[in-house]
Amino acid sequence: MPGSLGHLTSRFFEVLYAQPLRSEEVLEVESWLGPAQAWLFFSQTTPDQRHGYQAALVARDAGLGPTGMRAALLHDIGKRHARLGVVGRSIASLAIKTRLPLTKRWRLYRDHGLTGATELAALGSEPLVVEFARHHHGDRPPAIPERTWEALQLADQPAKTERKRAVE
Repeated sequence: MPGSLGHLTSRFFEVLYAQPLRSEEVLEVESWLGPAQAWLFFSQTTPDQRHGYQAALVARDAGLGPTGMRAALLHDIGKRHARLGVVGRSIASLAIKTRLPLTKRWRLYRDHGLTGATELAALGSEPLVVEFARHHHGDRPPAIPERTWEALQLADQPAKTERKRAVE
C-alpha cells in the first residue's frame, strides 16, 4: 500500500499541516455529493477531507466530471476506521512497507481501500467510485479506463509535490 519514501514524507507533512475546509469548500463538497456520501466524507479527519477535496479539484481539472470527482473525494474514507493520527499513520505505513507484524488498527489502515469500497457499494455509489476506492493503491482494474485511472492516480498524489507540478 504505501508509496515511496518521498511520497510518504510528502503525505506526512500534508497531514500534519492540513487545514479544515473553508465554508465555501464545504458547500462545494456538499453540492458534489448526495447527503449519505456527504456525511461519509465529513466523518473523515481534517487531513483526509482536505486531501479528498484537493484530489477532486485535480479530477475536475482533468475533465473527469462529477463521478470522477466523487471517486477522488471518497477514495480514502476507509481510513477513518483505523483512528490513527499523523504519527500512527507514519508508523503503520513503515510497518506495512517493511512487512512488520501489524496491529489491528494498522491492518484497518492498510485495508482502507477495501473497507471504503464496501461502504460505498452499500450506499449505491457509482462503480467508478467503488472501484477507485478499492484499487487506488494497486493496479488499474479493467473497469476503469486507462486515462481515468491515470488522472485519479495523479489526483491522489500529495498536494505539494507531483500533483501540483503536473497540473501547472
